[in-house]
Amino acid sequence: MGKTLVLGVIGSDAHAVGNKILDATLTEAGYKVVNIGVLSSQEDFINAAIETKAEVILVSSLYGQGELDVKGMKEKCNEAGLENVKLYVGGNIVVGKQDWDAVEKRFKAMGFDRVYRPGTSVETTIKDLKEDLGE
Repeated sequence: MGKTLVLGVIGSDAHAVGNKILDATLTEAGYKVVNIGVLSSQEDFINAAIETKAEVILVSSLYGQGELDVKGMKEKCNEAGLENVKLYVGGNIVVGKQDWDAVEKRFKAMGFDRVYRPGTSVETTIKDLKEDLGE
């Protein structure tokens, strides 16, 4: 098994289909995926990353409130000793149609290493994982 990833859907979001597709595709690509499912809190992601010694946390959100749901997550990761864990976020992470460059800049300022717009292919994520994890 390859590197360990924590995957889940944050906040009051119950969109499970994309989560299952990501889980299956990332597992097929050789990663050990710890899928914490839907309706997950920041603490759920962080605790799972600590327990499994994960290298990456992948946060998914489809209901548009991702920006609110992830505020302060990098700081909580740092406080928990996860300074080196890569943070990825993707999906429909903001309300309404917004300039993507501005959205990406805001999430990166919050400490996310990778920010994915809606409809990004899993292959893009896998390429980025290989690059970020030195594979």
